[in-house]
Amino acid sequence: MGRYKRVFVIVLDSLGVGAMPDSEEYGDIGVDTLGHISESVESLDIPNLARLGIGNLHPLRQVPAADRPLSYYGILREKSKGKDTMTGHWEMMGIYTTKPFVTFTDTGFPKELIEELERRTGRKVIGNKSASGTAILDELAEEEIATGHMIVYTSADSVLQICGNEETFGLDELYRCCEIAREITMKDEWRVGRVIARPYVGKKKGEFVRTANRHDYALKPPEDTVLNAMKDAGYDVISVGKINDIFVKEGITEAYKSQSSVHGMEQTIEIAGKDFKGLCFVNLVDFDALWGHRRNPQGYAKEIEKFDKNLGVLMDTVKEDDLIILTADHGNDPTYTGTDHTREKVPFMAWSPSFRSGGALPEQDTFAVIGETVADNFGVKVPEHLIKCSSLLSMLR
Repeated sequence: MGRYKRVFVIVLDSLGVGAMPDSEEYGDIGVDTLGHISESVESLDIPNLARLGIGNLHPLRQVPAADRPLSYYGILREKSKGKDTMTGHWEMMGIYTTKPFVTFTDTGFPKELIEELERRTGRKVIGNKSASGTAILDELAEEEIATGHMIVYTSADSVLQICGNEETFGLDELYRCCEIAREITMKDEWRVGRVIARPYVGKKKGEFVRTANRHDYALKPPEDTVLNAMKDAGYDVISVGKINDIFVKEGITEAYKSQSSVHGMEQTIEIAGKDFKGLCFVNLVDFDALWGHRRNPQGYAKEIEKFDKNLGVLMDTVKEDDLIILTADHGNDPTYTGTDHTREKVPFMAWSPSFRSGGALPEQDTFAVIGETVADNFGVKVPEHLIKCSSLLSMLR
C-alpha cells in the first residue's frame, strides 16, 4: 500500500491555462482558456479553487494569489501530437500519440465513407457537415423523424456523430448504426477518434432535447496503460463520466455514467464515501461540450463556479489518506475564433487533507506525470512501452 489509499484524478475537460510553445502550428495564437474566461466576466466566485492556489498557478482578475496555497500546483505541457480528448487522456496514462486523429470539419465526410455507411446501415444519410449538435437537430430532426433518414455530422473534433430520435429511430438502432460507423472509420484515412451516438427526444423544431443515453465508440488504446497496470495489480480503477468510453473499458473495474458535470461531481462525492483502494478517474465534459465549443465564456465561468461548490463538498468528504488531483486534457478557449479545441498547457493541482501546506511545482513536459505519480503511489510498475517521466509523489507532502 502506498502513501495514499485512494487517488481522485479529476479532469476539467478543456480548462487550458495558456498556449503551448507549438500552438501556432495548430493555428492557435495567444490562446488561454482560463485566463480569457477571467477577462470576459465580472465575477468568478471560486473560493475553494482560490484557497488551493489557482490564482498562484495562473493570474486571474477576480482571484488573487493565496498567501498560503493549500495545494501543490504547476503546469503540464502535452508531449503528444494533437489537442483532443483521447490524446490528452491517453497521455495522462502514459501513451504517446505521434499522429493526430483525422478531422473532417471543413469538408464533411468523404463520399465513399458515406456511401458505405448508407449501404451497411440501410439508411440514407442527411447532414454530413460540421455543426452544433443542437443546431443540426433544429435543422434536420423533423426530416429524420418523417423519413427515417440518419443525421450524420462532425465538429471541430475528430468525431463522427449520429443523431437518432429515441421514439422513432430507437436507441438499439442508433447504437447499431454507430457500431457500423466505428468499423468503417477504422480505415486509416477515415480514422476518427470517436463515433458518438447522440439520441434525442421531441417532435418539432424548438423542442428537441438530447438525452443522457449518449454513447461514445472510441478507439481502443494502442497499448496497455497505467490503468491496465493498476487493475492487474488488484487495485480498484473507478471511472466517472466518459473515461470508460475514452479507454474502451480497458483497465476499468467499475464505471459510472454521468448526465452532466455537476452529476459527475455528485457521483464522485458519493464514491468518496465508499471504501475502495485505488484510483477514481473523473471526466467533467460540460466545460468543453456546452461552453468551450459554443464559445460562451460566461457559461464556462458559471460551470467553473458550480464545480467549485462541489469541490468543497468533496474536500470535506475525503479522508486523511486520500489525494485529489485536478487537471485538464487540452484547451478550448471560448473567446477564440472557430469552435475547435485549442492547443494549450493544462493545470496540475494536488491536495490531500494530510498536507500541512502547498507550493509551486516545476513545469512538466508531459501529462504522463499523472499516471506515473498514481502508479508510484501504489507501487505499481509502469509498462516499459509508456512515456518515461518522473513521478511527482515525493514532492507531494
